[in-house]
Amino acid sequence: MESWRKVWRDGFVPLLSDEALAALEAALRADDQRLIQGATTQPPPLLCCQDWPCEAGCLVGYCGMAEGMTTVGDVEEYFARVCFEVDTRLGEPAGCRWLLNWWDETPRAEALAEMLDEVEREKSRRAGA
Repeated sequence: MESWRKVWRDGFVPLLSDEALAALEAALRADDQRLIQGATTQPPPLLCCQDWPCEAGCLVGYCGMAEGMTTVGDVEEYFARVCFEVDTRLGEPAGCRWLLNWWDETPRAEALAEMLDEVEREKSRRAGA
């Protein structure tokens, strides 16, 4: 199994709510432009932008938005907290990078399709299918 998939399944998935997974699934299906690659948030998580409305987020940031985070600072804090938890769960400092780097470096169409498969897999597992 690829490292990014293992990190997604063992690290990130247990931390995501059903609502976040559903929102992520819809974004992947629609190629929602608010789901971005190459950055955590849009606008960027600079100190001067912390209170600005978050317009878009990466794979993790988007889930934070689905959880009700509305500002750049809130989404960045969610991102940091989730990544810390993932690293702790995996017992690997910066272990979250395997998924994050894959997401940022993979051509968008391929990344959307593969993540959609993963999200559908998890939703089926949670439904007991």
